[in-house]
Amino acid sequence: MFKTFSLALLAGASCLGVSLQQAKAIEAASSPGPTVLYADQPAQRPAPVRTAYADHSNMGGGFIEFLFGDGPAQGQRYQQQPAYQQPAYQQQPAYQPQGALPPQEEASDPRLRPFDPKFEKQLVEYHGKERPGTIVVDTPNKFLYLVEGDGKALRYGIGVGKPGFAWSGVKTISAKKEWPDWTPPAEMLVRRPDLPRHMEGGPENPLGARAMYLGSSLYRIHGSNEPWTIGTNVSSGCIRMRNQDVIDLYGRVNVGARVVVI
Repeated sequence: MFKTFSLALLAGASCLGVSLQQAKAIEAASSPGPTVLYADQPAQRPAPVRTAYADHSNMGGGFIEFLFGDGPAQGQRYQQQPAYQQPAYQQQPAYQPQGALPPQEEASDPRLRPFDPKFEKQLVEYHGKERPGTIVVDTPNKFLYLVEGDGKALRYGIGVGKPGFAWSGVKTISAKKEWPDWTPPAEMLVRRPDLPRHMEGGPENPLGARAMYLGSSLYRIHGSNEPWTIGTNVSSGCIRMRNQDVIDLYGRVNVGARVVVI
C-alpha cells in the first residue's frame, strides 16, 4: 500500500510542481516508523486475559481463579462468602480461689473440713466430784476435762479409740515427754506391718508435740499431726489432741495426776 502511495505522491508532485526531493520528504513523513513513548505519556495497558475452567477443583479451587481472573463477577463472588463466625466455646466453670475445692470434694476429704468450734479449748461449768487437777476423759462425747474447782473445768476436744479399742478406768500420769519418739507395739505391727519400727520425734511423728503416759499401759494422752481426726473414733486406745491443746494441757498437769476415763 505504501508503495502505491509513493508512486501516487511522486506523480502528484510532478503535477503540482513539487520537486522530487520535496516529494521524498513528504513520503518519509507519511511512512510508519518505530513508536516513541514520552515520559509524560501513560503506557497502554494490554487487554486482560481471561481463562475459563470447566473444572475448578482441578485448578486449586477459587484461589487460582482469584489470582488469574479479572472480571467484576470475580469480586462479587468473593464478597458473597459467609461472614466469619466466632466459634462456640464450652462455658468455663466459675473462678475459684487457689486451693479451694468444689463442695462435694471438700465434704469427702476430712482434712479440708473446718474444725468444729465445740472442740476448741474453752472454760465450761463442771459439777463432778473429782478434785482440781484431775483429768476426766468423756469417751462417748469426745471431750477431755481438766477440773479446776469452783464448778469450772477446761474442756478440750479429743479423738478416742476405734470400736473395739475403747476402754475405761483410772490411771495416773507416769511420765511426760516433749516431741516423743514412737515405737509401735508388736500387736500394732501385726495389724499394720507397713508402719515403721521406730520414728524419731518431730512434726511428722503421730504422737505429736507432747505425750503423757498413763501408768504402765501402752496408752497415752498425746498430740497429733492429724487435727482433722479430733471428734472421731480413730485411735488404738490412746487419747489424741491437737498439738496446741496438748501443749497447753502438758503445762498444767504434773506427773502423778489422776486420769479418769469413762
